[in-house]
Amino acid sequence: MERLNSKLYLQNCYIIQENERLRKKAQLLNQENQALLTELKQKLSKSSNKKNNSNPLPDLNLSSTSNTANSSKP
Repeated sequence: MERLNSKLYLQNCYIIQENERLRKKAQLLNQENQALLTELKQKLSKSSNKKNNSNPLPDLNLSSTSNTANSSKP
């Protein structure tokens, strides 16, 4: 029984170390994603300023409820 407990304890230690490693990796990836998003927003902002908003980018987060209402009509 003591040997089984020791084995389980070692497995738990390994799992804890692996979780910590993955947590750090996820944190680094999140930081990288945030930096890339900021860079992309800056580039888009500069691009739209150069065009003087003559052709603004559409907001893809808006729902297209007006299009779906019109598409059902014959």
